Amino acid sequence: MLTKKQLVFKIVLKRLWYLLFGIMVIAIAIQLYLLRGTPSRPLDMQHLHSDVSYTSTPTLLIPGQGGNTITFDTFIKRAQNQNIAQSAMAVRVSPTGQVRVKGSLKGKKNPIIQILYDWNYNVSFKPEMHQLTQVLIVLNRQYHVKKLNIVAHSYGGTEFLHAYLGNAKLQKKLSFQKIVLLGVPVEESFGVNTKYTAWLFKKSRDAEFKKLLRQVKKAQFSKDEAIYNIMGKEADQKTDGEVPNIQSQMMATLFKNTSVKYVQRWYPKTSHRQLHEKKAILKYVMQTLWGK
Repeated sequence: MLTKKQLVFKIVLKRLWYLLFGIMVIAIAIQLYLLRGTPSRPLDMQHLHSDVSYTSTPTLLIPGQGGNTITFDTFIKRAQNQNIAQSAMAVRVSPTGQVRVKGSLKGKKNPIIQILYDWNYNVSFKPEMHQLTQVLIVLNRQYHVKKLNIVAHSYGGTEFLHAYLGNAKLQKKLSFQKIVLLGVPVEESFGVNTKYTAWLFKKSRDAEFKKLLRQVKKAQFSKDEAIYNIMGKEADQKTDGEVPNIQSQMMATLFKNTSVKYVQRWYPKTSHRQLHEKKAILKYVMQTLWGK
């Protein structure tokens, strides 16, 4: 027979277990909601815009660290509401690189592919880089995707650059028309007080950036590839609140002596999050991707 003290301890332990179990259930429910994907809305083929280019080239949306459905929800809904593009596929990927695909690209014009990571709360971008590599391989092998547009936010762009530039096989099988990068850091040893110069790369202490420099020299680029590097500035600062502009601006050094078209653009009074939500930026990105 249990003593009164043992009975109280057992009751407290049981309640604690119920509390932890409840928290776990709520956390799982929230995560599932965040990974639901933006609902698809097909194009109205009877009311296409004359100033929009409708092609079969998919646009891959890559969220940053901790990003989910919310990251590009506004962008997708605006593109669909304006009858410019359509959400055609949601790609979920696990920490082990298991890829699950929902939707189809067949017969779709300006199809959007939304990547959703089961877990992307790592301090480093490398785990998601390996997961993204698996996504690109699956899209190429199983869905016969040979050409893509890219829109990536924050570490999502860092992951993409490392995944693509570090894989010669992918470069042979996949080409990219337009790569839109929103607040993407490529060199993280420089801070807000560093001023960009053409020779600044010589002072870099970022091993990952130096690796990118070597990989770009060996990379195979097609003539029509273009990179659009978009940065935000909060008030009069040299940062979007999370990523110093210099860390994104070093992109210019990476692609300086390549055939890739490089465009750099700043948006004042714009935070890191607003880079994928602000109306003016979304308009520019859609015009860049699909405008004639």
